[in-house]
Amino acid sequence: MRRFIRLATLPLLLIFAALPALSHELWIEPLEWQVEPGEQLQADLINGQNFEGVRQPYLANRLVLFNLFSENRATRIQNRNGSRPALDTPSHGEGLHVAAYQSTPSTLSYTEWEKFVSFAEHKDLGDVATMHDARGLPRSVFTEAYTRFSKSLIAVGAGEGSDRRVGLETELVALDNPYTASGDTIRVQLFYQSGVRADEQVEIYDRAPSGAVTVSTVRTNAEGIAVIPVAPGHDYMLDAVLLREPTSELADLTKASWETLWANLTFHVP
Repeated sequence: MRRFIRLATLPLLLIFAALPALSHELWIEPLEWQVEPGEQLQADLINGQNFEGVRQPYLANRLVLFNLFSENRATRIQNRNGSRPALDTPSHGEGLHVAAYQSTPSTLSYTEWEKFVSFAEHKDLGDVATMHDARGLPRSVFTEAYTRFSKSLIAVGAGEGSDRRVGLETELVALDNPYTASGDTIRVQLFYQSGVRADEQVEIYDRAPSGAVTVSTVRTNAEGIAVIPVAPGHDYMLDAVLLREPTSELADLTKASWETLWANLTFHVP
């Protein structure tokens, strides 16, 4: 059953920027999914869809969090403003590394009601027409605020280790390590704040070695777990979007009627 989620609290963030794309993802894409110990970890922030998009530079005023995690260590990713790739940092040694990024909120203004409805249907956000009208919001012109919560799994050496929650408000966590697991599925769990998101859509972007991309969806179970079909040599991007009413603080600052939170996870299957 679909649910409308109201925001409880969010720290005030003062930097906002509008992007013209509708229902476009922002993901972390390593230049190399697997590197040897001692090699530099490098990855792009990319805004687009279907594994095609625009490489974003490192901009300190556009991020809230950009960290690198391993089994026993966490470091903040730092770079020069304007640098590409945005992530260019030493590894923590051999093992699975998790890069995590949280953007500052951005805003998007809708002038066509049908585009908002189409986006909501694509991302399975529920009966937005009923929720929108119940709040007395105009259908002509209104604003959405959105924030990105993106992660990527990178293997150093054999890549042994495990993903885990790293503190993002909404987050996809791989319960199986794609670099060391056997079988043709990977389990992931979808979180929001202190709980799991049950019966929610997870969109799967599957890029074959040929570059061809296929898109499909699965749903989480009662524990927020989704089972992702995988194949050797393929890259994967998972995406789950949450719609909620912004706090009065955020609404006053951005004039937004709605807020979306985008959880994203990328990984490779050797």
